[in-house]
Amino acid sequence: MGYKITVVGATGAVGHEILSILSERNFPIDEIYALASKNSEGKEVSFGEKKIKVRNIENFDFSNTDIALFSAGSSISKKWAPIAAKKGCIVIDNTSHFRMDPEIPLIIPEVNPEDIDYYRNKNIIANPNCSTIQMVVTLKPLNDLAPIKRVVVSTYQSVSGAGRSAMDELWDQSRKIIFNKDYKSKNFSKRIAYNVIPQIDKFSNDGDTGEELKMVNETKKILNESIEVVATCVRVPVFVGHSEAINIEFESQVDLREVYQALQSAKGISVVGDIKNDKYVTPVDCVGDFSVFVSRIRIDKTVPYGINVWVVSDNLRKGAALNSIQIAEELVERGYI
Repeated sequence: MGYKITVVGATGAVGHEILSILSERNFPIDEIYALASKNSEGKEVSFGEKKIKVRNIENFDFSNTDIALFSAGSSISKKWAPIAAKKGCIVIDNTSHFRMDPEIPLIIPEVNPEDIDYYRNKNIIANPNCSTIQMVVTLKPLNDLAPIKRVVVSTYQSVSGAGRSAMDELWDQSRKIIFNKDYKSKNFSKRIAYNVIPQIDKFSNDGDTGEELKMVNETKKILNESIEVVATCVRVPVFVGHSEAINIEFESQVDLREVYQALQSAKGISVVGDIKNDKYVTPVDCVGDFSVFVSRIRIDKTVPYGINVWVVSDNLRKGAALNSIQIAEELVERGYI
């Protein structure tokens, strides 16, 4: 049995990955629709070896869809996701718009698949922020090992997290700087080429950025309200792949061997731990992979019960498209569609 699937935002970077991964994972599909704005109507996008013509979302009837995967921005989701949900299809939304709605489940299938049951509240499921996903996938088996008290995370986030135009800007600036040409910053507050920017999203009155608050609030909603989280989110001149340096403080003693065992046995995690041979994972190594890679695991001697880990993942895949599709797979497995 196959399903009728609609991808909203099919011409964007995440939409492209959604179509690619649906094909790679042989998701059971009878019909697939690609939607975007009227400016993209008639363009073609790839689905496996096939080409699909993009339709205008303004003219689309969602009543003919089982699952709608949204990745076209918060304003589009705000308007069209409730319309699609009321038409009877289940919406999996990849934007920030619904994440903190108490009636809408925020799902990472390796972490809280049981919460997917609450989709019935509004027929909408929210996909977490890309930086939150890879961190919480790492934290879950460790929190099961021993309750986590506090997390301090610094992120090194690729420009693809800001969309295709941001990737183009990094390339354009890098090329122009090499040839001593003038350049402009459009997507970022500072120059991104050969630089790092300690700002992702707008600043709050307290000095935290929107991205940092997302990591704090989403971690609490998904994993445990009692965990204290502080984040510093940084944009770096990398095209794809987010990295995170995570300091984890537990409420009780943990053994490093047990930490390795917990991570190695967890779904979605690949542990790389051979530091004697300089074995660790960088963004270049993770591109195109589904895993959350954990390396540089070591004890933090400055607190009674602490460890440090280095976490890397393809933000367009596990951080966005893959997680959305895993949610869809969970819906199918549980017989909800």
